[in-house]
Amino acid sequence: MRSTGRVGRLLRDRWGCHVADRIRDDGFAGGFEGLLFGFLIFVVGLLLVAYGWAVVDTKNATAEAARQAARTYVEGADAASASVSASQAAAAALRGYGRDPQQAMVRLISGGFARCARITISVSYPAPLVELPLIGPLGRGQSVTSDHSELVDPYRTGLPGSAVCP
Repeated sequence: MRSTGRVGRLLRDRWGCHVADRIRDDGFAGGFEGLLFGFLIFVVGLLLVAYGWAVVDTKNATAEAARQAARTYVEGADAASASVSASQAAAAALRGYGRDPQQAMVRLISGGFARCARITISVSYPAPLVELPLIGPLGRGQSVTSDHSELVDPYRTGLPGSAVCP
């Protein structure tokens, strides 16, 4: 091969084509736009994962609060004190998860205070839009609800009726 002093002529592949003719940047997106778009996708994905985790964490807190409220309700002395004790137990469970009990809604959705009665308590709490370390929860998202059922003890004293459970 003869050298003509130009670099392009010296760079030929085995088929005789200039290598410089085949190296083009058509369809290449690796500049600033590509980096910016990649970063945007990363941030949006991270926020979605953070919101999903906040919902799961809120669901765990409401499930524990409903469980504690139902257990406390069935151990109460009468219907009025059982209802107050259940709300206090749910508030304590939510505080244990770092939640504000004032935002929770605790309800007795089925059953009553009677021997062998199945009661169901529901606890609802709003999930934060995002929860950041050192800052805490930001925004207010969907409301997360958990239910828990318990049977009032058929053999306990102080309740009218006989111990016949279906």
